[in-house]
Amino acid sequence: MFTYFPQNAARIQGGPRAACSPSQGRERMRMTNPVRLVAAAATALLVLSGCGGSAGPQLAPASFVAMQEGPGEEYVIGPLDKLTVHVWRNDELGALVQVRPDGRITTPLVADMPAVGKTPTMLAEDIRLQLSQYIAEPLVTVIVNEFAGTFSQQIRVVGATEKPASLPYRANMTLLDAMIAVGGLSEFASGNRAKLIRFDKSIGRQREYALRLGDLLKNGETRANVMLAPGDVIIIPESMF
Repeated sequence: MFTYFPQNAARIQGGPRAACSPSQGRERMRMTNPVRLVAAAATALLVLSGCGGSAGPQLAPASFVAMQEGPGEEYVIGPLDKLTVHVWRNDELGALVQVRPDGRITTPLVADMPAVGKTPTMLAEDIRLQLSQYIAEPLVTVIVNEFAGTFSQQIRVVGATEKPASLPYRANMTLLDAMIAVGGLSEFASGNRAKLIRFDKSIGRQREYALRLGDLLKNGETRANVMLAPGDVIIIPESMF
């Protein structure tokens, strides 16, 4: 037979629970809210960094097809360029040469002539002056057969792309042209966080511009295409997730 004792009922049920006072409830909320705020802020930061576009000034859009083609800056000879030096009526003084890594070339009667940093016309004039010591009024022409260019005239694309590369600059070259040359974005590229580094001669320092490669290559956004300049560096980061 079971006898019920009211005074032991609370003990059987695990004992009475202490009720939280209003002040204790407010204290518990104050301890919990900062944790939630930190977690929410971290989540928002990850979302913005992975999906958001890069901040900063943007370049003016360029058309996919140039309305009017025009010459660019005069070409400057760079290391490893292949040149033809022609001396009129003196073929034995001409040569097919490659610019050495130290920036010089050697032709008959002209030894260790600096070539890097000069235009073909400037180099032809320097060779003419050297040859004038041996023949009367030489006529010299320098022709660039294969182009490498100086670093200041190359477009460098680095980061999350299929084929990071240094590209010789061409007149009227656009961002789309450069991305086609390197095979586009890699699988994990964050194209809209890409940036372009350009040296601004007017202020004597480099400037940084925001690019929207994701919009250009994946969404066909024509206004995301921009004109490039000699020496531009395109940096493409990877997404965080």
